[in-house]
Amino acid sequence: MSRPLTPVAVIGAGGHAKVVISTLRAAGHTVGGVFDDDPRKTGISLLGVKVLGLTSDIVNTDYRAAVIAIGNNVTRRNLAQRIKVAEWITVVHPAAWVDPTVKLGQGTVVFAAAVIQPDTIVGDHVIINTGSTVDHDCVVGDFAHVAPGVHLAGETQLGEGALLGIGVVVKPCCRIGEWAIVGAGGVVVKDVPASVTAVGVPAVPRRVR
Repeated sequence: MSRPLTPVAVIGAGGHAKVVISTLRAAGHTVGGVFDDDPRKTGISLLGVKVLGLTSDIVNTDYRAAVIAIGNNVTRRNLAQRIKVAEWITVVHPAAWVDPTVKLGQGTVVFAAAVIQPDTIVGDHVIINTGSTVDHDCVVGDFAHVAPGVHLAGETQLGEGALLGIGVVVKPCCRIGEWAIVGAGGVVVKDVPASVTAVGVPAVPRRVR
């Protein structure tokens, strides 16, 4: 887990940002300010942290470290590509378990009660949300989102930008393609192609996006 020398800037001022702020504090970080591209949010506070301005305003501040606190995978990717900071920090809640062999990418956040087991590789700007489990030898691509209560069995692969809705279960060795979505409560028993939405038990592709 990264320990920046300066307070952390949080990008995004929605409900997800509240959980990120809480996680940062639990992990020992100081949260300096929040930035959001909705000008109506400038001046409000989230958990006592003030929204200081738009994301473009970060360049005019002294913040060197930041984390993107936005659940939408496409938006998170676009912001990561557009905003230049010295360090995208990786944050792990102290109530999560991450095996020492796990590799976590920059900007990734692991929330409370999550478990990541040995030899798993997690990419950049990934969300491993509350109470989710990622078993051994999994690969989670950049900008993916593993929602609360998701369970990935061993050797699962999630492509870039994949979204697994709350409570999804994936059997061993399945691959979920890039930018695919599995709806809440779905059970994945075979590979899900890229850029499709799959729902149900078992999860079946319903449409191509």
